[in-house]
Amino acid sequence: MSELHKPGEDNQKPGKYTETGPQGGKIPKPREVKIDPGDRLPPTQKPGNKWKRK
Repeated sequence: MSELHKPGEDNQKPGKYTETGPQGGKIPKPREVKIDPGDRLPPTQKPGNKWKRK
């Protein structure tokens, strides 16, 4: 299982991230984002959700 990251975390590996539930479960209509080096992870649609690297 991939590591989960909170919104706003800094200095994560660049790449694509998918929004998941608080414990990594699937959610309806998850957001997908691409971050570059030095970017912060954006806010999620719902408080408590996390980001998982693809």
